[in-house]
Amino acid sequence: MIATTRPESVRRESPLFVAFELSQKEWKLALTSGFQERPWLRTVAAGDMEAVGRVLAQGRARFGLPATAPVVSCYEAGRDGFWIHRALERLGVENRVVDSASIEVNRRQRRAKTDRVDALKLVAMLVRVWLGETRAWREVRVPTADAEAARQVSRERTALTQERTALSNQVRGWLATYGARLPRRRAEGWWTTVCDWAGAALPASLQERIARAEARFALITTQLAALDRAQRATVAAAGAASAPQRLMQLKGVATTGASVLVDEGLVWRAFRNRRQVGGLLGFAPTPYASGEVQREQGISRAGNARLQSTMIQLAWQWVRWQPFSPITQWFHAHFGPGKRSRKIGIVAVARKLLIVFWRWVTAGVEPAGAVFKTA
Repeated sequence: MIATTRPESVRRESPLFVAFELSQKEWKLALTSGFQERPWLRTVAAGDMEAVGRVLAQGRARFGLPATAPVVSCYEAGRDGFWIHRALERLGVENRVVDSASIEVNRRQRRAKTDRVDALKLVAMLVRVWLGETRAWREVRVPTADAEAARQVSRERTALTQERTALSNQVRGWLATYGARLPRRRAEGWWTTVCDWAGAALPASLQERIARAEARFALITTQLAALDRAQRATVAAAGAASAPQRLMQLKGVATTGASVLVDEGLVWRAFRNRRQVGGLLGFAPTPYASGEVQREQGISRAGNARLQSTMIQLAWQWVRWQPFSPITQWFHAHFGPGKRSRKIGIVAVARKLLIVFWRWVTAGVEPAGAVFKTA
C-alpha cells in the first residue's frame, strides 16, 4: 500500500474514529483520524459516558479536528448489549455494533491477545469500513428498545423449558442409580411409592432430594403457565394484519412459535432479501473445494440458536399439517423413510419455511398450498 498525503483542508473534514474494547471494569478506547495518524489509546471506567465524552473532545483536539467534527465508533456485540449504542447515539456518535465472529484474526497457532491489541485492530478495521470496504466485518442489526424488551418473554420461556427438562433428567438419573425408573404419571408424593431394584423403598435422603426437585419443578411449571398466558394476551391484542396474527392463521403454527419468530426479528430486522433471512437462521452448507479436492463439511450451525430450534419444530409441524405445500411435497420426494435422511432434510425445510414466513408477514405473499385455520 502506498501512503498518500491529504491536504490539510481534507484532513480536517474527516471524522474521528473510535473503537471500544469493553470489559467489566474498564473500557479501552482507540482513537484516530485515519491511517495517516497513529492511534491514541485511552482508558475509562466501564459505563462512564461522561468520561467517554471528555475523551472524544480531547481526541478531536489531539488530531486537529474541529469541535463539530463527526465521530464514528464501533464495539463488539457481547454481554453489554445495546445500551452503549443508544448512549453513544445520544452523544451524537455514529456507532456500529460488530459481530465478533466476523472479525478477521491471525491464523498463527499462537497470537498476542490483549485489550490494547484488540482496540488497535478494531479501529483500523473501522477506518477500512468507512473508506468503503464492505467485507471487512459483519454488523449487528440493533433492535429498538421496545423490540429488545419484547424478547424477554420468549427467551425466559425457552430458558425455563430447558431448566425443566434438565431437572427431569436429573431425577431420572438419580432413580437409575437405584434401578428404578421415573413414572410417567406422577401423583403428589410419588417418590414415596417408588421401589429400588430389590423392591425396597428409596433411601430417605434421596426421597428428600426428589421432593425438593419436585418443588422446583412445580414452580417452573407455574411460571411457564404465566408466560404462556402473557404470550397469548400479546398475540390477541395485536391487530389482525400484524405479524403474529398472520403466522397464527397458518395451520401448524401456534402462539409460542409465532412469538419467537417475531421477537427474534423476522420483522424489525427489516431484511432486504431472502439471503439475509437465511443468514440470520444459518443452517447453510459448508463446502470445501480446493484444487481437485471437493467435499461437503456438513451443515453450519452458525446463526440464531433460538430461531434454529423453533424453526426445526415448526418444520416438522409444517410437514405434518401442510400436505399440499410445495415444501412438504419436495421434502417427501427428496427424503425417503430413512430416519437420518429425514433429519437432514428437515433442516432444509426450516430454511425454506422461514423465507416463506418472512414474505407472508412483510409483503403479504400467501404461502403456496397453505392450509389456513378455520375460525
